[in-house]
Amino acid sequence: MANSKYYSPTDPVSILPLGEYDPSAAKETISELLAPLGGLDFVRAGMRIVIKANLVSAMAPDTAATTHHVLLSALTELLVERGATVVIGDSPGGLYNAAFVGKVYRASGVTECEAHGATLNRDFGEKTAVFEDAAVLHSFTYTSYLDGADCIINFCKLKSHGMMGMSCAAKNMFGTIPGIIKPEYHYRFPKYSDFANMLLDLDEYFHPILSIADAVVGMEGNGPTAGTPRKIGCLIASHSPHTLDMLAARIIGLDPAGVPTVAAAMERGLVPSSLDGLNVFGKAESFYLSDFETVTEKRSLEFTGSGKNPIKRLFGKIAGAILKTRPVLKKDLCVGCGVCKNICPAKAITIKDKKAVIDRSLCIRCFCCQEFCPKSAMKVRRTALGSIFHRERKEK
Repeated sequence: MANSKYYSPTDPVSILPLGEYDPSAAKETISELLAPLGGLDFVRAGMRIVIKANLVSAMAPDTAATTHHVLLSALTELLVERGATVVIGDSPGGLYNAAFVGKVYRASGVTECEAHGATLNRDFGEKTAVFEDAAVLHSFTYTSYLDGADCIINFCKLKSHGMMGMSCAAKNMFGTIPGIIKPEYHYRFPKYSDFANMLLDLDEYFHPILSIADAVVGMEGNGPTAGTPRKIGCLIASHSPHTLDMLAARIIGLDPAGVPTVAAAMERGLVPSSLDGLNVFGKAESFYLSDFETVTEKRSLEFTGSGKNPIKRLFGKIAGAILKTRPVLKKDLCVGCGVCKNICPAKAITIKDKKAVIDRSLCIRCFCCQEFCPKSAMKVRRTALGSIFHRERKEK
C-alpha cells in the first residue's frame, strides 16, 4: 500500500459553494469541484475504490460529526457510472467489529449509500505495516480492508478538534487505525508535533488519490463530536490532504501555521510556506469565517523554553501549564458510564461516586475522553489566564 509518490506543495485546491445536502445538487457540485483537478479520469472500469469517510461515532447526520451520507452517495454514483466498485468504510473510536460499526453506519445514515451502489465495509480484520520512510510511525496496525483498494478517496468532515485544533483531511486518515487501538497511538505520540507527524505518515503511507472535505455544515466548539453544527456552505477538494487542510484552516479562522498537522506539512515541504502560495480554484475568500468557534491553536501556546537557561525552562513549564487547554468534566452531564476511563490511554481517569475524575498529573491532553464521551460531559476548556491571553491575541 505504501506509495513513493509524495504530495506536492503545488497540488491545487478546488472550492465551490453547496448550501444544502440536496442529492442532485451534491452530485453536480462534486463533479464541477473535481473538474480543475482532472475530475475522475483516474477511474477505470473494474477498479475497487475505497471511500474513507469520517464516521467517528454513532451520531445522526444533523449533528455534523460525520461525513454526510448524501455526499457519499453522490460520489458513489459518479464512480459507479465509470464502472468502479465502491466500498465505504472507517474505524470509529470503539470496538472494530460488525455490531459496533454497524450501529455507526445506521446512526450516521451511511446505510443509505447502499441504494446508490456502495458496499459498506464489513471486513474487520487487522494487519501490521512497516513504513521505513516514516518520520515517526515506522510500524503500525491498520484496517486490512484497505489492502483490496486500487485507490482510496479521503472524504472528511471539517470540524474543530480538541487536540489538533482542526479535524479535516490529514486527521481523517487516523481512521485507518482500528478503533480500540487508537488510544495507544495517543500514548505513543503525546506531543502535538509527533502526533501530527504520525498522522502525516499515515497520509503518505496510504496516499489517498483524492481528498474531499464536507464543509457544507461543519462543527465548531467542542469538536470533533461534542461541538455545534455550523453552516459553512462549501465543498473543498485536492489531491493533497495537506493543501486542502491549509485552506480549510483559514476558512474557519485559524492561522494554518498554528494547526499542528499543517505546521508539520510545512516543515516537511508538503505545502507552501504561506496561503499566498496555494493554487486555488474558486472564490475561497467568500467562505472565510471570523467567528467560527475553535479551540485555540496549539503551536502558538507551546511555551517550551529554550537553551540552557534554567529560568527560561522553568518559565516555559509554568506558562505552558497556565495557558494550555485541558479536558474538564461538566458534572451535571456525567452519568459515570466509564467510557472515558476505558479509552484514556494514560489511565488518568477514574470513576468516583458515579462521576469521572481526572488525574492532572497523568493527563496527556489527548482529549480522547472529550471526543468519545457519549453524554458530551467532557469539554475542552482554557484556564482563566489562558482565556484572557487568547482573547487579547484575537483582539490584536
